[in-house]
Amino acid sequence: MTEVDVLVVGAGPVGLTAAVELRRHGVDCRVVDRLPDPVPYAKAVGVQPRTLEVWDAMGLAREVLDAAEPLIGQLGYVNGRTASRLELDLPPDIPYGFAALPQYETERLLAEHLATFGTRVERGTELVSLEQDAEHVRARLALAPGKLEEEVTARYVIGCDGAHSTVRRELGLRFEGDAFPEEYMLGDVEVDWDLPRGYAVRSTHQGDGGTDDLLVCVPLPGERRYRMSMLVPPELSQAPGGGPGDPAGADEVQHGLESRAAPDLADIQQVLDRLAPCPVTASRLRWSSVFRISHRLVDRYGSGRVFVAGDAAHIHPPTGAQGMNTGIQDAYNLAWKLALALKGLAADRLLDSYQAERHPVGAEVVGRTVQHARTGFETDAEDVATVIRREAQLLIGYTDSPIVTPTVPHTDPDDAVPPFPGDRAPDCGGLRGDIATYPVRLFDLLRGGDHTLLLYAAPGADPDPVTAFPDLAALAHRRARGHLTAYTVLAPGLLPDGAPGLPTALRDTAGEFRAAYRPHTAEAFLVRPDGHLGLRCAPTDTAALRDHLSAIFAAV
Repeated sequence: MTEVDVLVVGAGPVGLTAAVELRRHGVDCRVVDRLPDPVPYAKAVGVQPRTLEVWDAMGLAREVLDAAEPLIGQLGYVNGRTASRLELDLPPDIPYGFAALPQYETERLLAEHLATFGTRVERGTELVSLEQDAEHVRARLALAPGKLEEEVTARYVIGCDGAHSTVRRELGLRFEGDAFPEEYMLGDVEVDWDLPRGYAVRSTHQGDGGTDDLLVCVPLPGERRYRMSMLVPPELSQAPGGGPGDPAGADEVQHGLESRAAPDLADIQQVLDRLAPCPVTASRLRWSSVFRISHRLVDRYGSGRVFVAGDAAHIHPPTGAQGMNTGIQDAYNLAWKLALALKGLAADRLLDSYQAERHPVGAEVVGRTVQHARTGFETDAEDVATVIRREAQLLIGYTDSPIVTPTVPHTDPDDAVPPFPGDRAPDCGGLRGDIATYPVRLFDLLRGGDHTLLLYAAPGADPDPVTAFPDLAALAHRRARGHLTAYTVLAPGLLPDGAPGLPTALRDTAGEFRAAYRPHTAEAFLVRPDGHLGLRCAPTDTAALRDHLSAIFAAV
């Protein structure tokens, strides 16, 4: 019997993100996947700006940017006529835009990054069963090619094994929802049209009963290369089930690629002849498949020492490229909490916050993507900028989390302003130290993987930050047992140099921090390892900071 801190089941983008983040936090883990080789399909292709921020913190952004295709908008056509043109514009404070990258490339980059920590995916290794007690999880693995079995004892298990999850089945979690009646086909092809580069294409035919024909094309890296999805013609329709992750009859969930006959180039060309916005010829078919879509959500994101993430927890239409990106944020949310628990530093209920924070997100994403799949995007009720930020996953927040301290206004409730505790911590530039002559981004300071305490001071601050900040920083360091970094952010004109115990000073030379965080003359912000605000309070409010950290860290 072998032992490991965390066993990650599934080596897709979600499982690999979980493993990289665990290793980055110094946690020993194993990653197993039942498939002998990575699947060479461009399944999930949309990478959201928030996911790029996550990979930036993990040290992977540069490799992804070099491999990805910019996604800058969408062109919409109805019955052969131009209907819409959506520009995926984001404010300048958002460091990344939208991108497209084939899933096999995403997995390759994550696996290579994981290997730099000395951990490699164990392929051809299938989870057979698991059971747990108060201290450990015992997992039985089947090893190819001889199907020898190995028993592994893990402190925790993360099931990232997809829509047909063995981990979810072993936990007995409910996975309620339904399947869409339509079948779709995917194709990875090149086309000879001259539509502007970087734009997705959505073309529909509207009849008396609504949409009766559909073509969606997402650009991929390469010359005029697209991942296309379209309705399946009757002659290619297949019976439910039997996908690559679902041996025929083994799972009632109808979701994913089918393993039987795939469409050929002529099938895709027929759809293009009907729906393409201009005459076009498709060529160089790399792969194709028929797939089904379900919408389901688990009742719980885990039980005891076993958790589920990604498609093992939530499946839904691919509208807006939310699935993979939501799963990656599941993994990012869970990993730092598991790391603290394994180091004996976590408060008793810290791991419960994974369910409290991520289950509502999963429910919202499932509901929104199902609505969009049925009715399309509706922007009449809110401005387009808000819709784009939501699709970019920049508006996800945990304001109701048990480990987030609600905003306590300094004087009047009307003084409460965003960002609120639980919100994504905004980035900003123009921060300068005393030695480096170049400005840095705030996100550059948040890559360490620990909590970060930001102490802001402006002229006229009361109390004097020179005396208040060292006490607050010392309390934070003591409670976090070294898993915290503190910085003093100084408004122009304030130079409290040489104060004993004052955290590293950075000057907000361009006023970007003040614009992004809207602080009072003196205020403290605590940023969690996953880049969300946990607390903002007055620099003298040691009780608020102590109570907040007590919900995260075990008692000193």
